[in-house]
Amino acid sequence: MLESGIVMLLIILCVNIVYVSLLTVRLIFTLKGKRYIAATVGVFEITAYTLGLGLVLDNLDQIQNLVAYALGFGIGVITGMKIEEKLAIGYITVNVISSDPSIPFTETLRNKGYGVTSWYAYGMEGDRLAIQVLTPRKYEVLLYEQIKEIDPKAFIIAYEPRQIHGGFWVKKVKGSRLQREEEKVHGQ
Repeated sequence: MLESGIVMLLIILCVNIVYVSLLTVRLIFTLKGKRYIAATVGVFEITAYTLGLGLVLDNLDQIQNLVAYALGFGIGVITGMKIEEKLAIGYITVNVISSDPSIPFTETLRNKGYGVTSWYAYGMEGDRLAIQVLTPRKYEVLLYEQIKEIDPKAFIIAYEPRQIHGGFWVKKVKGSRLQREEEKVHGQ
């Protein structure tokens, strides 16, 4: 009897981890405008949801099932976020302010394959170099590492653009040099 209770708890836990992970991934695809992928993920999501909730509702007198359901929900949120990080869908725009305008920031990043626009700016303590970099999200961490190598004191702000249209980088580069750079850095 105890074995079947533990098996039931594990099933409820696992089903809810799957459900909430799928929910998180579906939500990301929805926000990114990938409607058909989101709909497909949604089919599996609602199947897992119905299965898990049904198991709990059929046994409401056993509080441990509800606890397993709640734990599965929490773990599913974390798991879904990890999956989303690995998928890294879309692009990221990174604004960088360098306190030393003489650093060859723009050329260095362009040579690594990034789309870079730069201009001179004036900050509270003098001249600055302002840089805007566009890159696929899968290269985000690599970009931060490279920025810090170039200027450890650089001020960095990142955000996700909702729409991208035109520009040299979108047409020409498309990450091919970035992929080679990532392979070189990570030794793949």
